[in-house]
Amino acid sequence: MANSSNDSSSFTRTDLLVLKNYDDKILKPIGPIAIISDQLDSVLSDSINFHLRNRRSITINEHPEQKSIPGYYRTDYRIPVSLERFHSGEGKSIISESVRGHDLFIITDVLNYGHRYERFEQDVSVSPDEHFEDLCRIISAVHGVAKRINVIMPYLYEGRVSRRISRGSLDCSVMLKRLFDLGIDNFLTFDAHDERMANAVPTKNFESTKTSLQLIEALLNEYDDLKIDPDHFMVASADETSIKRCIYYASLMKVPLGLFYRRYDPRLIDKGQYTEQSIKQHAEKKFLGDNIAGKDILIIDDMIDTGKTILECAHQLKRQKARRVFAAVSFAQFSKGINSFDSAYKDGTLTKIFATNLAYRPPELLEREWFCDVNLAKYIALLIDGYNHDAPLSSLINPSKRIHELLNNYKGVSNV
Repeated sequence: MANSSNDSSSFTRTDLLVLKNYDDKILKPIGPIAIISDQLDSVLSDSINFHLRNRRSITINEHPEQKSIPGYYRTDYRIPVSLERFHSGEGKSIISESVRGHDLFIITDVLNYGHRYERFEQDVSVSPDEHFEDLCRIISAVHGVAKRINVIMPYLYEGRVSRRISRGSLDCSVMLKRLFDLGIDNFLTFDAHDERMANAVPTKNFESTKTSLQLIEALLNEYDDLKIDPDHFMVASADETSIKRCIYYASLMKVPLGLFYRRYDPRLIDKGQYTEQSIKQHAEKKFLGDNIAGKDILIIDDMIDTGKTILECAHQLKRQKARRVFAAVSFAQFSKGINSFDSAYKDGTLTKIFATNLAYRPPELLEREWFCDVNLAKYIALLIDGYNHDAPLSSLINPSKRIHELLNNYKGVSNV
């Protein structure tokens, strides 16, 4: 069975969230917390509630006066919601309990194809578009009642459509504007494909937080024989679009950076099929970087969709005599199945894939030896607690210092 990264590490410490500003008095919460997480995998939903409850217990031990605040500590912060569908596929949302006066957090996984329903006598999964519409229904049902509405969308819906290409649509910008027009107050996502999407709502609170700390920590916990230095380790960008993210990893780990890029040759394409997609399909993937023979390589990308890109990179790296090839992504979709990854693991092409539990993962994936499930439930619980107290979040959202400490501890170097 695949290993799952333990999220109780000292590097996701509760003391990183400081619920104070200019004096020793704890910041007052905005209101009692209410969480709507019906669009999440139930295991992740349970885990977030568990860690939030534990976090509140710690706060009450240090500040007993907080216990007297109505609704501050509860065994379950979740509000049940009915997301029913007619057989035609039309949906509706019914909030089962009152959220009046609450600081509401709606957590949605638009990639959760594990949710299914019957449409015209066919069993179908709920699509990302349908999940988004359900989110809008929930917001419309609570608007004007909840004290504040916060949306946590780990995978940024339509985040790959972040800029206009030719006559294409601007789906992500439209999505963000629609949510804020519906009346939400804060929007939080993880590892946005392009963080410049914040420009679509420049006067609103859009946050994109990194998963790099938890992914690096999972790698180090899994393998105690890694040598994180320029002679034995390298970070590789899966394509040109991931280069900024990879520079961040390579700089903190103080190792070389390699880049995969596509060499385009328009002569290979029929003139009638001359589109950006056809150019990419006919492009030759090339690696740019130092000699990798004998090195461990960490491929970084924001997501695995079909998996074709990661597998292409891994095959090239092994042909160039890489010792082991790892991959770390925030979201693992495997939209064309996992058989090709089974083969890559069996023949030694790919050693391990690290991905967060922020998006739905099917049971068969979690059983694979080559897959490591990185748990971010505790991190989400800390962020919710911080938002509720309107506390400074920079120590949580920017993990650079903690990654530096983590790597030094792994190498046995003092952090002084």
